[in-house]
Amino acid sequence: MTPALAFHDLTCTFVSRDDRTQRYTAVRDVTLTVAPGEFVSVVGPTGCGKSTLLNMAAGLLEPSAGTVHVFGEPLTGVNRRAGYMFQTEALMPWRTARDNVLAGLQFRGMPAAEAGALVDDWLQRVGLTGFGDRYPHQMSGGMRKRTSLAQTLVLDPDIILMDEPFSALDVQTRQLMENEVLDLWAAKRKAVLFITHDLDEAIAMSDRVIGEFVIDLTRPRDVAEVRVTPRFIDLHKAIWDVLREEVLKGYAQQKQAA
Repeated sequence: MTPALAFHDLTCTFVSRDDRTQRYTAVRDVTLTVAPGEFVSVVGPTGCGKSTLLNMAAGLLEPSAGTVHVFGEPLTGVNRRAGYMFQTEALMPWRTARDNVLAGLQFRGMPAAEAGALVDDWLQRVGLTGFGDRYPHQMSGGMRKRTSLAQTLVLDPDIILMDEPFSALDVQTRQLMENEVLDLWAAKRKAVLFITHDLDEAIAMSDRVIGEFVIDLTRPRDVAEVRVTPRFIDLHKAIWDVLREEVLKGYAQQKQAA
């Protein structure tokens, strides 16, 4: 089966704006595939290059070396087959929830009646029926995330890119959103590349973590309940043993920078 998304020996190096001789390599020699319908998480500490990897998958950054393929074709420019849910909010404050979800369909030129029906369907799916007329400043953090989720999924992308989408939410709202995402994903089984610094979240939601650990927990899953199962604990220990050195290195770098 042709992967939905494939990275081969991917490297991304940035040049300092102040000193062109200084370079920083955010991602080095990454090889990773995401199959159609597969939920894959990349987990690691702040500053390890996770978002850079996602931006290359979206075509927003060009790799310094290596290749990105989308359903077998080399990626050039923006990845038109991907939807991107950002870590920071990307809602337009002057638009209501409904109009924010509608925006992408309008840009594509979809007829108004068809687009409106699709938007109303997605507002219902994410639990925002009756709240479509609210502006972002009138919504809670969870409601804004639901709007962003509908904004991404209403376009029916073949690949969903998610960059720590729930990191700013409280624990209870976060778990609700995680379960909602899993329910929506299960309905259509699109390829997902999910970026997180939370190992528990990665294991609870994914089919694979960091590309090599197969998460053989049964689906459907409740992200709170699955975390207390013996298999979850075993997987957490195995993955943490691999991650520990990278986390400690990142922590030391942050202390040095401070």
